[in-house]
This record gives sequence, C-alpha cells and structure tokens, in this order.
Amino acid sequence: MSQIKFGTDGWRGIIAEDFTFENVRKAAGAIASYVWKNEDATRGVMVGYDTRFGSRRFAELVAETLIVAGIDVTLANGYTPTPALSYAVKQRGAAGGVMITSSHNPHQWNGVKYKASYGGSGKPSIIKAIENELDSPAPTAAKPGKLKEDDFLPEYIRAITAFADLKLIREAGFKFAIDSMYGAGRGVLAGIFSQHGIKYLEIRGEVNPLFPGINPEPIEPHVKMLQETVVREGCAAGLVTDGDADRLGAADENGNFVDPHKIYSVILRWLLERKKWPGGIVRAFNTTKMLDRIAAKYGRELIECGIGFKYICDLMLERDILIGGEESGGIGIKRHLPERDGILNALLLANVMAEEGRTLGQLVADLQREYGEHHYGRVDMHIDNSLKESAIQRANSGLKEFAGYKVLKVETLDGVKLFLEDRSAAGKPNAAETWLLLRASGTEPLLRVYSEAGSMKTVKTLLSLAEEFVYQKVPAQSVAH
Repeated sequence: MSQIKFGTDGWRGIIAEDFTFENVRKAAGAIASYVWKNEDATRGVMVGYDTRFGSRRFAELVAETLIVAGIDVTLANGYTPTPALSYAVKQRGAAGGVMITSSHNPHQWNGVKYKASYGGSGKPSIIKAIENELDSPAPTAAKPGKLKEDDFLPEYIRAITAFADLKLIREAGFKFAIDSMYGAGRGVLAGIFSQHGIKYLEIRGEVNPLFPGINPEPIEPHVKMLQETVVREGCAAGLVTDGDADRLGAADENGNFVDPHKIYSVILRWLLERKKWPGGIVRAFNTTKMLDRIAAKYGRELIECGIGFKYICDLMLERDILIGGEESGGIGIKRHLPERDGILNALLLANVMAEEGRTLGQLVADLQREYGEHHYGRVDMHIDNSLKESAIQRANSGLKEFAGYKVLKVETLDGVKLFLEDRSAAGKPNAAETWLLLRASGTEPLLRVYSEAGSMKTVKTLLSLAEEFVYQKVPAQSVAH
C-alpha cells in the first residue's frame, strides 16, 4: 500500500519519515499523470512553496518530475502564499498548480497541495483521480518540458487590494498588529499597509522553519504573542495568518482572541449589509450556526457541507455562491477565487472596521447582541485508531442522553454531531444551539471534538465530558432500543 494519502487538502507527512524525496517524486508523478489524462498539459503547471524546512528543494523535485513528463513548469522565485499560487494558476491559464506546504502543522511536517485550473482546491473527484495514479510509474516524454522562475506576488497583490478601500482604512487611523507566524505571508500584508500609509507593526515576519514555540496555526495558544503585542502597542486589532497564509485569525483591541467563526460572521454581515453582493452562503459542518442566523435575516440560502475546503470549492464551481468558510479560518470569496485567502480576509476585516468606525471587539460585541452569544471550542485528541473508531461508533449508537444532557437530534454529515438540551440556556433570549461534534481523521490517529453553546463555560464542560466519553470514563449512556 502507498504511504501517500491525500486528505481534505492534499497530502502531508513528517519530513524524512514519510515526506521523503522518493515520496514527493511519487506524488508529483501522480499529478503529472493526472494532468496529461484530464487537463490540457500544454498549458503548464505552476509550483510554489512556503518557508518550511526543505520546501524549496521539494518544489524543485516536483518541477523536475513534471518537466521529465513533458510539462512546462513555472516555479516561484521565492516564498509564496498558497492563495498567490492559486491566483497565478487561474490568471495565467495554467493546467494546475502544486504548493509545497503543510499549512498549520508543526515544524516537522511538510506537504503537497494540488490546485486545479480554476484556482482552488482540487475537487474530491480530482483528488481521487490523483490518488489513483500513485502506484503507476511517473510518465516520461520524448521532449522534456521547460522550466522558468517567476514572482507570483505582484499580480496577486493587485487583485486582492482591489477588494478593499485602502484609503478609507488609512483615514480611519487604526493601527494593526500583523503576525505572519514565520510563514509564507511574511511581508505581504505589511507591504500593502506600508505602501498605503496604514499604521502597522509586524511580528514573526522572519524565516524560521522551526516555528519556535508554536505551530503556525492562527488559534490559541499560538497567538499569545500577537495578543500581547496588540495590548502593549495600542493596536485596534491583530491579524494573523497561518503557515501558508490561506487562513486568518485575529485579536481584538483588548487582546482577546477572535476566532474564525466571528471573523466569518463579521465579514458576512458586512458583505450582505454594505456590499449587497448576490449569492448563497456555505459553511462547513463544524462551523458556527451564527452564520445561519445572519443568512436568515438577509434572506440568503445557507448550505452546509462536509469538512474540508474542497467541498466548499465544489459548491462555488456549481452554484451562485457569495462566500464559503470553515472552522479552521479558511474563508473564500467566490468573485476573487474559489479558494480561501487569509491575506484578502485580513484586508476585508480592516475595511469593515474602517467603514463601521469600530474596533474589532466592538464589531464582535454587536454580533453577539444581535444574533445571540455563540461560544466555540475544539480539542484534538491524538489517540490510537481503535479508540477513535470506538468513540465514533458509540456516539452514533442512538444516544438519548449524553452525560446528563438530553440529545435532541443527531446529524452525521461528516462525523457525529449531537444537539443537546442546555438547561442553563433556558429562558435566555436568542440562545445559541448547543452541540457537540466528534470527527475522526481519515489520515492519522486523531479525533477532533468540537462544541458550540451560548456560554464558554458550557463549551468547556462539554469538551471535557467528550474526552471522558472517548476514554469511556463516564457511565454508560442510555440508548434508544
């Protein structure tokens, strides 16, 4: 069996363990075979890479494999955010793109993402077709492809800055802290702000493939330095992108972490109220239901999909979609690309603040007042596969009660989501629905547990009870017969 498995957004592995030169060539060979069989290979392939250890060399290996297969390659001449690669693929009419990155994973990981000709994540059918080529020999051509290097950033920056009123942001006078987490977004947002006279400071903008003290994921606890910087430097907000800059997190003026759910909600309300752009709204199964309430107020269709941006991308290609997003901070605006983009969304968030004349904390408070308090949490449980599968099976066994909470309904679109009766929320106006989701990773011994409720106390309680449930430390649950 192949060691390579493409998950919700490409293949990832531990450097020198399974992410090896041999396996990267194998993945590149499968991509070459896919391109020849399913795309116009004469349009060439774009290849980019992030700041991780060995990323440039791995990108060169991909390029070499594609060239041997007779495919022309344009290789990035420097560290490149994933959305910049995606934009180059679409803008330049390439057959596809390959990005060497492991996104938000710890430093010892790297990975391969495939971007399709439309400038977004490969649809599930594309990823499946690539996987089907993994055990076939890499193609070779009588005439090798050509290699050139280029900078993908200038055209990308022109495209995303067209979506934001940078003059308005400057005139609002807000100061921003920018945290690139040592990743591929380094200098991009800072450069835009600098060019347009917007007050900012950048932290963790240097290259350090060890990502000292953090995983490059824009969530707590990895954003602590940003939170402290915002307060110390008197910033109106902090904006943080992940390792390949396709995801966004934030901190408000008081140093409070603003999770991706609130970022999505702030941007969505602004798009519907101010921009009035048409289209439906997509959210992943593990994402806040505050979005449902915002969509309902403005009479927009809300579509729930599986976890992984490729499902959102699929819907964007098939339907009239305004925006789509996921729990981990990936939000995409279809009229730009069917692709998540942390840097674009940072600009939009700054634009919302400027247009509303409010700090990020004030915008979040407005949302909570109007749509009810929504609090969210997640726990990643690194457990063996047998325990992982057992937990999922037990959660989906017809539970009528979960650790004292009455189970109102169960949904199984992607994992097992239990909607629970929350007695502490009884009588509260506009109370958030209370739910708990267990989802097993398909590629590693990992179980993710998510929860949303009207109070953070309830969220923490449910996440703790879920961990006990997984380890079977709570009394047997009553089940339907």
